[in-house]
Amino acid sequence: MNEDREGPDRRHRRPEGVDDRTVEALGALSKALETTERARGHLYSFHQLTGGADLELDRAVRLLREAGHPEWAEKVEAEILGRNVIPGHWTFQLVEAYNDTYYRPFLELERSVVSELAQGRDHLYEAEMKEARRTPGHPDHTARPGTAGA
Repeated sequence: MNEDREGPDRRHRRPEGVDDRTVEALGALSKALETTERARGHLYSFHQLTGGADLELDRAVRLLREAGHPEWAEKVEAEILGRNVIPGHWTFQLVEAYNDTYYRPFLELERSVVSELAQGRDHLYEAEMKEARRTPGHPDHTARPGTAGA
């Protein structure tokens, strides 16, 4: 076997001088960012679901009028249709504030830490876990794509 093809590719190998605790810390930081990515996705789901519900209110208002309940149609239209989800904010403003206040600063800081402490190499913790858990020579446990038997 070609020694250069054994194990993770260069971009997933620990740079010289990076200790176990640093790799573990970078793994924890990566996991926290991934969780933040999921939270952000849920925020976008909240945004889209709330917007969809607001648009469906148009149909409810129309149907209430058609059913002979104009007072209820007017109440839904005046009280709920287009209402702020929190004072002064629609959901798009919550998404924008989250992105500006939390998400982007977190993303930028994570990139800076990985750049400074690991020469920009991502997922070192996971790559080392993969290497420790794979069965060398097994066709479904290859070190990386295109390295059958490695």
